[in-house]
Amino acid sequence: MKFNIKSALVVISFIALILGCNNNDKSKGNSSKAILDTVSLSNKRFALAYQDGNKIVATSIDTMKQISFGGATDPAISPDGNKLAYTVNDTAGHRTIWVADMENKSQAQLQVSSDNYYQAIWSPSGNSIAFNIFKDEKKWKIGIIKSDNSGFIILDNSSKANIYSPTWKNEQEIIGQDLVNIYTFNIAGKLISTTAIADFIGNDFSISSSSRFFYSKDGKKLMFNAGNTDKLDGLTGPSEAVYILDFANKKVDRISPKGMNASYLFVTADDRIFYNGAEKPYAQSKIYVSDLKGNSKLIVDKGTNPTGTLK
Repeated sequence: MKFNIKSALVVISFIALILGCNNNDKSKGNSSKAILDTVSLSNKRFALAYQDGNKIVATSIDTMKQISFGGATDPAISPDGNKLAYTVNDTAGHRTIWVADMENKSQAQLQVSSDNYYQAIWSPSGNSIAFNIFKDEKKWKIGIIKSDNSGFIILDNSSKANIYSPTWKNEQEIIGQDLVNIYTFNIAGKLISTTAIADFIGNDFSISSSSRFFYSKDGKKLMFNAGNTDKLDGLTGPSEAVYILDFANKKVDRISPKGMNASYLFVTADDRIFYNGAEKPYAQSKIYVSDLKGNSKLIVDKGTNPTGTLK
């Protein structure tokens, strides 16, 4: 079944308000706040969140319950479908992450000592959130905070490496990459392993800071998006696709079809693979879901940056 924005029954407006704080004081973080309106969302479970142009959409699996709002980016729906993390950009150029409870309409900014952190991703249980954070205006690192807004730490705090695109390997371990290596950390911040990306997937792919690596639930497969050498007539820039590596035979298979530019990937803790892809004339991305065997189906006719809940 394809999700259709026009079928939305509930709409929530997020209105950006400028607070009376000093934008030059970085310790105060973001100067904008997203305000939920008074529409009741009780007993509505959402299954998918994604970007549609300049707004975020969250929808139930049957499309009968749906919300949309502007003023935010990088949607990340919680595994239980009741909360939504998102990035807010203020007028001073700060990026901060907020979390909205879609049942009681409460919302709060993550208590992080930075004014440049974004791209939230929930742990499999929903108890913690990882994200990219620009530390001391020098390096990109991975931050973690509990869902109750406590226990903030930065992983790999002392090294000089940039670490991008965090994902959760499991509830206790987090993955990040620096364009050359894949790093595995535990949630206490200890580096567990470092593996060259080429040792995993070979040298036929190009990796960017937005390339994401997800392990399957059993740890036997690795899903990732990466650039390739495909020549797609009409596409501006390099082509990307979604792939899956089987550790047992070291074979890499393509999930997104040839002729499609697939630039974003998200994998749930129960091994459903969401990605957005655009086909010629590459003017509009659609959202697909796939299983580990590469059986994909279209679920949203227009959208990017999908994240999904557990079934």
